[in-house]
Order: sequence, then C-alpha cells, then structure tokens
Amino acid sequence: MMNNANEISHQTKLYGFVGEEAGQSSLSASLNRLFKAKNKDAMMIPMNIRRDDFFFTLSNLRKSHVNGAVISSEFVSDAVEVLDVAPGIVKRSGMCDILVRDGEKLIGDLFSIRVLTEILKDNFAHNIAIIGISPYAKAFSFFSCGFNVSYFHNDLEALMKFTQELEIPSPDMNRIAEGMEVDFSPYDAVLDFSELQSFDMVTNFAQINFDMKTSKQFSALRTKTKEYVQRYVGYDDMIEELSKGAYNFFEKKGHLKYEKPKSTFEG
Repeated sequence: MMNNANEISHQTKLYGFVGEEAGQSSLSASLNRLFKAKNKDAMMIPMNIRRDDFFFTLSNLRKSHVNGAVISSEFVSDAVEVLDVAPGIVKRSGMCDILVRDGEKLIGDLFSIRVLTEILKDNFAHNIAIIGISPYAKAFSFFSCGFNVSYFHNDLEALMKFTQELEIPSPDMNRIAEGMEVDFSPYDAVLDFSELQSFDMVTNFAQINFDMKTSKQFSALRTKTKEYVQRYVGYDDMIEELSKGAYNFFEKKGHLKYEKPKSTFEG
C-alpha cells in the first residue's frame, strides 16, 4: 500500500516488496508509514510475482524506476543469481533479501537476519537452537557471535558438512526426525530454518520460537507451538522491526536524502 501522500515526483525513491503474496503483507504499508513519519520522499510498492516470472522481473529492475527491493523469503535464494554485486555474506550464505539499484547494477545484501539477531538480544536469548541447513541457517551462523548455538537437522551427515563448510568450531550437532523425542525447553529460542512439515517429535518448545514464514505460508512451527501455547514469531510478527531495518539499509546507501514538502502531507 502507498502512504497517505501518494504523490510521486521525479526524485521520489521507489522500492518494491517482491513476493508471491506481497500484496497480502503489511511490510510495504509499514515502511511507507515510516517514510511518512520521517518526511522522506520515498515509497514502497508490493510486487506480486509468480515464481516463473521472478528472474525476468528482477532483472528488469536494472532499467526501471525502482531503486531497490526487499525480497520475500521464498525468493531469497533465487535473488543471488540476479545480482551484479554481492558482499561475501550473500555469496557464502546463498541468500539475498534486500537490494538497491546503482545505475544498471543490482547490489544485494542481507538485513532480515540482522533484524532477527537484534530481536533475540532484546529478548535476552542466549542459548539458541537452529533447525535446518538452509541459507537462512547459514546466514544466522555468520551473525551468531555472542550466542550459544546448537544445530539440529534430520541428516547428521549433511549437518556435519554444513558445520565444516562454515568452519564452526566444535559444533553441537543433534538429529531431529520423526519417531524421536526432542526437548527444546533448555533453549531460550528456537529458529526453524528447515523444511520440516511436522514437529510431532518435539515434546517441549523454547520460550520463544521463530521462523521466517509469512502468515500466508504453511508453518509447521506455528501449528505445533499453538498446541503448547508457546510464543511463536513469524515474518509478519516482525514487520515493524523489518521495516526499520529496511529503512536503515536504504538510508545508509544514501537513498533517503530527499524530503517531501510539508504541504504534501496536509489535508
């Protein structure tokens, strides 16, 4: 959704939120409220994109009037292939969830995992259980300094390769699979970065449990934590923090220099 001003000038910075259900997310509206509150001449527009059209759409941003984009979780791995410039963290993790356009070059980065680590710190979480070996799990591992992390996956051999690739010293590796009993109550937080379709093997969850699924995506973690009446936090529950993270990223890139004339917010 656009902000209340709705005016677009030649200097307005336009951003897209790219996802299969982008229009159903409140991220664009939340970021636009932030732009308005700070009187910035910028606007985010939700861009509903089918998977078959993703590469075509993102590639065409190079010659568009869109200055950057936030990428929804289902496309973060695909986005890496389209970038012209990527920092080491993007290359090593294999994911990109935010980018800016510089001329006809797309420059990618990560921001959602940085936001997540700050939320964990705000909740005084220290002992963390990570489930899965996805790009999100890789990215979090790079930002995990200060946390005591245990790793869970249904394939211990694949998990071992994962920890070796990331050069994690003396990793605490654990198997999680159907038919087992897994107790997460000793942990302050669980981060589900897996593709598990059921958590029936879990007997207890942590105080707070996260994944990066939107409310429109199936979340086995969301389903199971409701049974235990444990706190669940998904992508949509972090919208305010994610909006601030995206705003800070665009600002650091020098994108938010222009302010709207005061009159455009009146009436």
